[in-house]
Amino acid sequence: MRRSSGPVRFHQYTRGTLYCFAVSEAVLLGFWCVAGSGGDDIRLVLPLIALFVAVCVCHLLLIRDGLRYYLGAAERPTGLAVAYVVLVVGGIAVLHTGVGTGLLNPGAVVASTWLLMFFPGPLLLVLPVRRCVALGAGVLACSTLSVVAAGVRGEQLGYHMSAAVFGMAVFGFSYRCSGWTMRVVNELEEARETQARLAVAEERLRFGRDMHDVLGRNLSVIALKSELAVQLAQRGSPLAVEQMTEVQRIARESQREMREVVRGYRETDLHTELVGARGVLRAAGIDCRIEDDGSDELTGPLHAALGWVVREGTTNVLRHADARLCTVRLWVTGPGDGGAGGAGPVAELVMENDGAPRSGTAAGGGSGLAGLRERLAVLGGTLTGERGSDGTFRLAARVPLRPADDGGTGRTGRTGRTGGDAGGHEEGTTER
Repeated sequence: MRRSSGPVRFHQYTRGTLYCFAVSEAVLLGFWCVAGSGGDDIRLVLPLIALFVAVCVCHLLLIRDGLRYYLGAAERPTGLAVAYVVLVVGGIAVLHTGVGTGLLNPGAVVASTWLLMFFPGPLLLVLPVRRCVALGAGVLACSTLSVVAAGVRGEQLGYHMSAAVFGMAVFGFSYRCSGWTMRVVNELEEARETQARLAVAEERLRFGRDMHDVLGRNLSVIALKSELAVQLAQRGSPLAVEQMTEVQRIARESQREMREVVRGYRETDLHTELVGARGVLRAAGIDCRIEDDGSDELTGPLHAALGWVVREGTTNVLRHADARLCTVRLWVTGPGDGGAGGAGPVAELVMENDGAPRSGTAAGGGSGLAGLRERLAVLGGTLTGERGSDGTFRLAARVPLRPADDGGTGRTGRTGRTGGDAGGHEEGTTER
């Protein structure tokens, strides 16, 4: 099964971290109920336990709905925020009242400190910072006054105030920064999608401009000459035949030029494909590193063949892998290095990426790579695909710079034809 994308995993980790904060509050309050309330009036402890449960549940729900609101996916959960504030303030009031009346021991102030420490966190996902700081400061001031009124003095009062201030600052900062980071990740993902759509739109516009430049003038000339031929034919002039012959010639020329334009878009160039692969992969959030140490020594057919390898490899990375890094290396080995197709120099191109799926064909089956093998076989080359145990996939192409002569120019002719006919392979790469 394919792993989730990077932004999705980041959202999951961040939400899980915030939920762990709420669970930590529940654990701390539960610890006090078990260990710190010994000897207290059970009639007051049981309602406190129910109140703590309500606070923790409301805390979790406010994290969920608060993040949705902060990320712009839902309305502000005002009612839930009000309920959370009422429950926390009510819990603190009950604890301090119990201490002041002697129903609870002074250690109950620790539980109120924990309530204060987590108090501003989820609210900062819902309220503006200034309003939330003012609310937290007001609740802290009232809590301090009620602690003093309950007869708590000295170190315990100092601990209550310092721990509450420190916890409110730390957890408030953590919640707010977590929501802000998630929003930034969403904006980056939207920017990448927009960049990809703009790249496709730009390519379509470029193709439209090329078609207009090629066919626009010729079609205008055909229309004018056809109209002139009609007028000459109505007059019975023999010049009408000459005009229609010229129309036929221009039409055939336009057909030839249009084929050249389309062939130019279907043919590949290694340098162009390397630049395109880097741009597409980086737009998808994948770090692409290219090491080109041999493209200057390649001939035209080798440029086209290896360009197809880069194109198909890039498509496979985008479709089938959850990659973070893709490395493309190209070099030329010497005559004695064991190259494919003979003892001459061999061009080797290797594409390696991480995040390969656990299931699937390790050697890279399918029409795309099968078509690549056929292209390289025409030039005496080979193509291999290997999936490593560490989640990497390695696509390696080896092509001799000077393939063996198999009866004149027959091999070269096949190469040119294969470069123009993508077959099943090009169908798999047109989505780039």
